[in-house]
Amino acid sequence: MNSTKILIVEDEVLIAEYIFELLLVESFHLVKIASTKEDAILLMNEFEPDVILMDINLQGINSGIELANQKNQNAAIIFLTGQYDNELMSKALATNPESYLTKPIRQNDLFAAIKLASYKQQSNFIIIKDGYDKVKINLEDILFVKSDNNYIDIQMINKKYSIRKSLNAFHEKLHSENFIRIHKSYIVNRTKILKKTSSSVFINKIEIPCSRSVELDL
Repeated sequence: MNSTKILIVEDEVLIAEYIFELLLVESFHLVKIASTKEDAILLMNEFEPDVILMDINLQGINSGIELANQKNQNAAIIFLTGQYDNELMSKALATNPESYLTKPIRQNDLFAAIKLASYKQQSNFIIIKDGYDKVKINLEDILFVKSDNNYIDIQMINKKYSIRKSLNAFHEKLHSENFIRIHKSYIVNRTKILKKTSSSVFINKIEIPCSRSVELDL
């Protein structure tokens, strides 16, 4: 059974049910359908899908594009469209979707798009153990990681996790070029650096020591 949560936002019942059945056959069982903008907003907040199959022309207007800007955090958007219009697609692409599919939806194209979106999502997250709980954290939300003897402090945008792991072992889990070891005790997310001096960097007004041998471009 696939654990990916999928939300189908489509006002044409036959198309929505067709996609739903395709997903069930492929063992996607965490699937919901929204046929209106209001239902879609409710499910994006409560169901928190990983992937949203979004009809661009929901209810005859381009509300699918508006909805894409209101999606739950970290959800991947795959647009569904029955027509190709340059102006419409430019607006849709501005929301940074993972892909778009033209109707009639072809089974192979659908699963390829979902698989690609899921793969990208997995590469953007890591799982850590926080006490007795396992927590999924978004790499983009990590500011820096600090070594503290046998523990490391993972400083996020809004909170901090302390886990028992070496800095080297944690760095190996970060399959991203954005994370760089700038000091024996620090790994930083280079996209969060606001200022650099000869001996330190600043992230959210926090000064972090930086070895002089480290070459770092902002």
